Amino acid sequence: MNPEQLIHHIDREFCLSFLAKMVQHKSYSATDGERELAKYMAAQMAQLGLETELQNVPGDRLNAIGRLAGSGGGKSLLFNGHLDTNPVTEGWTVDPWAGKIDEQFIYGIGVSNMKAGDAAYFCALKTLIDAGVKLKGDVILTYVVGELQGGIGTLAAIEQGVRADYFINAEPTDLQALTMHAGSLMFTIELTGDTRHLSKREEAVDAISAAVELIPQINGMTFSGAKTAEHLKINRGHIGTVHGALGRDLEEWRPPQVADFVRLKGSARFAPGQTVEGVLADLQALLSTLCQRYPGLKAELYDDGIRDKPTMLPFEVSPESAIVKAVNRGWKTVRGTEQPTGVITPPAFFGTDAAHLYQHAGMEGIVCGPGGKYNTMPDERVEISEFLDMVRIYLLAILEICQPVEAA
Repeated sequence: MNPEQLIHHIDREFCLSFLAKMVQHKSYSATDGERELAKYMAAQMAQLGLETELQNVPGDRLNAIGRLAGSGGGKSLLFNGHLDTNPVTEGWTVDPWAGKIDEQFIYGIGVSNMKAGDAAYFCALKTLIDAGVKLKGDVILTYVVGELQGGIGTLAAIEQGVRADYFINAEPTDLQALTMHAGSLMFTIELTGDTRHLSKREEAVDAISAAVELIPQINGMTFSGAKTAEHLKINRGHIGTVHGALGRDLEEWRPPQVADFVRLKGSARFAPGQTVEGVLADLQALLSTLCQRYPGLKAELYDDGIRDKPTMLPFEVSPESAIVKAVNRGWKTVRGTEQPTGVITPPAFFGTDAAHLYQHAGMEGIVCGPGGKYNTMPDERVEISEFLDMVRIYLLAILEICQPVEAA
């Protein structure tokens, strides 16, 4: 069977049933349900004939890893996706764990982020195995935990020697080919002014007034050191919380006085080639200018890096990479158009485990997965047609990278 024939032999009912069963596992981070889903995935991969392993991850957690060994002479391809999900929020109208399927969608918590991607690469490989296709290169399926805690599962896999020539990270991009995403930085700014009663407001240093001027400047920032205009596209600053009142304890019962203390918490996104240190320096320069505008104001900047949680780093791959071209050609075969490729927003502002595979394992890869449009919202869902097209595109990428063994 040639590749074009294979993509029309996807078992639709199996693929949807398999994804629904994944959704039915309540795999919140660091819970028994997460462990059970890892064991389930390992068992399913073993049934396909893969060499399987349950890897220990700090916190008594488990990764499920499977390898289909090739005959030799082809490149190896690793698929990467996480099993842990965000919590259910208010506003759901369907059972978050039922795996409900209607004519257009499959629903459930984590189905977009990112069980549809996880299921798609399992089903792609199963289709090839069921068709009797033999490959020259290895295919490695990784089902990791802790992406929501900074990627501890993928880092554990890397530390335990998991590698391949190329990778596909299946985070939701609405099937678009994401070749770059930002790194992230969390920070705190504390502004200290000088209080007076409102009758003497002109003598005060008003921390709230200074914050009101500062916030839109940060929200409109880009950072120094961007290599190209494309890299600059994923520069962004944002202030997410603001507290202002009297003193460091933020006393609110005395509004006739000018506020002398404001605490801001924010986040920044920066591109490959830029650094945390550079972002902090740019923020500090902005604060220095603010202090000149408000004589007597003091401004302190703190990096809010969380101890024992990995930093989400930036990721990049050349659009000319073999893995990018393989995914592009798969899209064109399946959909008949050119695949959107490059620095695609909003996904380029998110963090993914692709950064760890790129930064820590030195691997070339791409971020491309089903879902995204209805991600992290009530009634989270994925279009069935999109999920099945992803299975087909992954199948074609496996064939191009790993190369089928010619029939004797």
